[in-house]
Amino acid sequence: MKHPHFLATASLAALLAAYALQAVAQDAFSAAPAAQAPQDVIGAIRIEGNQRVEPSTIRTYLGLSEGSRFDPVAIDKGLKSLFATGFFADVKLLREGNDLVVRVTENPSINKVVFEGNQRIETKDLEKELELKPRSIYTRAKVQSDVRRILDIYRRSGRYTATVEPKLIQREQNRVDLVYEITEGAVARVVKISFIGNNVFSTTELQGVIRTAEERWWRFLNDNDKYDPDRLEFDKELLRRYYTSQGYADFQVKSAHAELAPNKDAFYVTFVLDEGPKYTLSSVDVKSELKGAENPDFSKVLLTRAGQDYDGGKVEESVDALTKELGNRGYAFVDISPKLVRDKDKDTIALTYDIKPGPRVYIERINITGNVRTLDEVIRREFRLTEGDPYNAAKLARTEQRLNNLGYFEKVKITTEKGSAPDRTVVNVDVKEKSTGEINLGAGFSTTDGPLADVGFKETNLLGRGQEIKANVVYAKLRKQAEFGFTEPYFLDRELSAGFDIYRTVLNYQDQSSYDLTSNGITLRMGYNLREKLTHSFYYSLRDNDISNVQPTASVYIQDQEGRFINSAVGHALIWDDRNNKFDPTNGFYLKVSQEFAGLGGDSKYLKHELRTTYYIPEAKNWTFSLGGGAGYLLGLQGEPIRIGDRFFVGGDLIRGFANAGVGPHDTSTRDSLGGNAYYLASLEQRFPLGLPDELGLLGAAFLDAGSLWKIDETGPNIGDSSAPRVSAGFGIAWSSPFGPVRIDLAKPIRKEKFDDTELLRFSFGTRF
Repeated sequence: MKHPHFLATASLAALLAAYALQAVAQDAFSAAPAAQAPQDVIGAIRIEGNQRVEPSTIRTYLGLSEGSRFDPVAIDKGLKSLFATGFFADVKLLREGNDLVVRVTENPSINKVVFEGNQRIETKDLEKELELKPRSIYTRAKVQSDVRRILDIYRRSGRYTATVEPKLIQREQNRVDLVYEITEGAVARVVKISFIGNNVFSTTELQGVIRTAEERWWRFLNDNDKYDPDRLEFDKELLRRYYTSQGYADFQVKSAHAELAPNKDAFYVTFVLDEGPKYTLSSVDVKSELKGAENPDFSKVLLTRAGQDYDGGKVEESVDALTKELGNRGYAFVDISPKLVRDKDKDTIALTYDIKPGPRVYIERINITGNVRTLDEVIRREFRLTEGDPYNAAKLARTEQRLNNLGYFEKVKITTEKGSAPDRTVVNVDVKEKSTGEINLGAGFSTTDGPLADVGFKETNLLGRGQEIKANVVYAKLRKQAEFGFTEPYFLDRELSAGFDIYRTVLNYQDQSSYDLTSNGITLRMGYNLREKLTHSFYYSLRDNDISNVQPTASVYIQDQEGRFINSAVGHALIWDDRNNKFDPTNGFYLKVSQEFAGLGGDSKYLKHELRTTYYIPEAKNWTFSLGGGAGYLLGLQGEPIRIGDRFFVGGDLIRGFANAGVGPHDTSTRDSLGGNAYYLASLEQRFPLGLPDELGLLGAAFLDAGSLWKIDETGPNIGDSSAPRVSAGFGIAWSSPFGPVRIDLAKPIRKEKFDDTELLRFSFGTRF
């Protein structure tokens, strides 16, 4: 055992030795930087290999400069920063003595981008999707990204076997041509659509509800048999609407799956459904919590009734109707929620429309974006509300509809965001403009005009001001017409449209009345809206009419009127139009009442009254019943007779089964039609499906027409004139073809006068391209 004195002495010696070593280490640490500073500091930065990229740009991304230390972390960061620019295919950072060498290999610039093999999709449509453009910097990552974009385009068009091979052609000055070699492949069409869980409706019936369709030979007219994921989502919504409209409030689409065949040339689509029970409405109530509300009779606007099958579409329409009704009564801030209480034992629903006061929100600001050409004021004047008005969702929806109806925009999107205060909202309108100029070439045939061709130009948004200018020339066997027109839809910055038309028309009436009528004229017109669907227009027209080429064998009553006469007239019209479609209506009502006074100078002096109306009633899908009618009366003034060029003519399309101008007064010795001063019309038509696929666009029609034309100023033994009704019935086929509307009517007069001219078949076809 060691002596304690010896241990204490040893410990003291060890402690002194430790302090001595620490002092030496500190002296060495302090002296090291001074000794090695010249070796660890960057003396110079040399940049090699750059051709287009400036050295200053490289230094900026490098993040190092002369005097900086050779810090591995900083050097690694600079290396990554240079690679991230995309300017370089390779970057090396080397140390040579105290110099930092930055050696780069630049990516080539793209001279041009070329597509080969794309026959189905135009080059301009592919170019819009690419990230790499001429004069941009080539990178492999961007090429791969663009290849995926091209493949996505082809897949959206149904071509899932398409391949894209990018290739580079080297050019001088480190430039390349980028070539995409495309093999488009065949279209993968939907060959089978199946439904699982449909116990109520058959597969055939449900296939008629959705937009996606199975491949058939006649579907070359559309692309509904191509697989489209967006269309499949829309099909799910169509199925939901259909089932809920039939009473199945619990209906769900559990899944919608499209399986691609192994060879990628076909799709098999399967919908898995949960139909649920069919419900009947046991009661329909309205519960209102609005303070001071008058509690009107809401039943007048509701489309749902107790005892009816539940209909989700009618519930939504009833909510819209209630919102509109309360808005008209001054309640702009309402929240209407339909509450459904199900009795699953009885399969009934107690429906309550719960009306609560909504938060009071006012429009702080309206922002408009995307309108490069169209002026802001053209968009703002379509708004049904403005800054400071109470927020109203219905009026905002109507505004969006009005903007879409202008035809100036490919897309209109209205969104809202919070304003500067809780009771303020900002309305954002984003539009995407489209071309509003049209050059139309047309061709067709009709029983009325014979073979025809027309050329037209129209610009509906002239200089971005919303003005319309048009010019059109029609050349047909029986009608030649040239016209030019201009319309200012907001004259004097008011909802008052104003415009003019200049025209020349040559009509061949040789077959009906043995003469030609040439009219040169100008019309000045104005119009305004009395209500949303009620318009009032008025006009002044000046026409120079010339009755010429009167045949020697023509009626003496026509020969007496050969020559020129001036018609100077002022008129107005009231039009109520709530049809769902102006070109092919299936629902709604149309009424036009007009009057015209001729006698402001000129040769014609008369007062004319006319009425036309049609009512369309939708009965079921592709089933539409319509009834229409009309009447007109001409009253000569100051003892002046009504000239033949001013009279009414009836037949042709107005009463099918009779020729053009085939009804009414005739010269019985020459068979010439003389026109008449009074007429009435009535028509019933039932449109129905022909049992063919909807996409063919074919519908049948059964019709019954009636009417008469009578009364002229001339008298004589050879004039056949009778106000007795003429009646005809027949069948027709209407085809909404890709080449234009086609209509064929086969009609037989049931009641006629012996001097009337009849026809069995009426045909019309026209297209514009």
